[in-house]
Amino acid sequence: MNEKTDLKNLTLPTLELFLKGRGKERFRATQIFKWIFQHDVDTFEEMTNISKELRRELAETACISNLEPETVEQGSDGTRKYLFSLGDGNGVEAVLIPIEGRNTLCISSQAGCAMGCEFCLTGTFKLTRNLTTAEIVNQIMAVERDLVKNPPLLLADPGAAGLIADDSDEGDDDQGGAAGIRNIVMMGMGEPLHNLDNVIPAIQIMIDGNGLQFSNRRVTVSTCGLVPEMERLGREIPNVNLAVSLNATTDELRDRIMPVNRRYPLKELLKACRDFPKPGRRKITFEYVMLGGLNDSLADAKRLLKLISDIPNKVNLIPFNEHEGCDFKSPTQAAIDAFHKYLIDRHVTVITRDSRGGDISAACGQLKGKLEKLESI
Repeated sequence: MNEKTDLKNLTLPTLELFLKGRGKERFRATQIFKWIFQHDVDTFEEMTNISKELRRELAETACISNLEPETVEQGSDGTRKYLFSLGDGNGVEAVLIPIEGRNTLCISSQAGCAMGCEFCLTGTFKLTRNLTTAEIVNQIMAVERDLVKNPPLLLADPGAAGLIADDSDEGDDDQGGAAGIRNIVMMGMGEPLHNLDNVIPAIQIMIDGNGLQFSNRRVTVSTCGLVPEMERLGREIPNVNLAVSLNATTDELRDRIMPVNRRYPLKELLKACRDFPKPGRRKITFEYVMLGGLNDSLADAKRLLKLISDIPNKVNLIPFNEHEGCDFKSPTQAAIDAFHKYLIDRHVTVITRDSRGGDISAACGQLKGKLEKLESI
C-alpha cells in the first residue's frame, strides 16, 4: 500500500510538480497551497473552490498533517512554552516570547541534537531523528492557532530582542503570520544546518507569499558552526538572517565546550561568516553564552571584539541558565555588565538577553526533560 504524501512537506514548486504528475493544472497548486498554509485547513473537503473530483483524488493520495501541543506552560513574563508529541515517541519544543507586540517564536528542527555542546540541555537527549518539513512548519501553525484563542501577555521589555539577527524595520511593514507571530527563530531543539534538506523547504514555505507570508527579514537560522552547510544555506536562501553560536574566543576552549570546533575551528568559521550573503545592512548575530568564570572575562571580551571586528555584526550575550546535570555556572552580574560595557564602548551593537520564562522551564529541552523525569517516577 502506497503511503500518502503529506502536502505540508511540499513547497509551492514541488506541489506544482506533484499535481502536474497527476495531470492537473498549475494554478491548482496555488489554490491548495493557500488553503493549507493561509486558511489552515486539515481536510480536502474544506477546499471549496476545488472540484469534488480533485478533492476526492487528493484524499486518496495525499494528506494534510497537523500538530497540537501536548503541554503548554505560560510564565509570568508572558513567555509561553509548547511541547509537541510527534506521534512516534519523540517530542520537540517551541517557545513564544512576546515583546512590545512583536511575538518571536523559537522552533525546533530535530528531535534531540548530535552536536554535543557541553552547556546545552538538548544535547543530553542525543539525536533521535530529523524533523520533516511538515513538522517544522506545523509548530508555527499550531502556535498561531493558540494565539488566536489565547492572546499572550505583551511586555514592553526589549530583553529578548537579541533573538532576531536584524531588527531593522526599514522598508518592512509586514506583520508576520496571521495570528501575530512577528519573528521566526530556528534556535530550538536541534542544529538546523544538520537538517537542511528539511529546513530549507520549511523556510521557503515560511517566506512564500502564498504560504506563511513571513518576510525573510523576520526569519533567523542559528548554527553552532557547520561551515559547508552555512555556504549551502547562503546559496539557496540568501536573504535569511544568520546567527552563529560562538561562545568562546579561543580554539582551546571552543574545542572543549563545542565539539564541532574540532572539525571547523574559529578561523574557518569566521571566514564562512565573512562570506555569508548579507544583503543591505544585514548583520550576523554572534550568540555568546556566558559561562561563569570560564569565558566571561574582559580578556574574552577583547578577543571577541578582535575576532568579529571585520564582519558586520551584532552580539547577543546570553548569561548561562544553570540546569540539573550541568556543572557550568551562571556569570555574576558584574561580569555581565563589564563584558557588555566593553563592547558597547567600542561601538558594537550588544544585547544582553534577559532570562525569560524562568518559572516555566523555558530553556530548550527543559520542559521535555522535566516531563520525562516525572513519567519515570
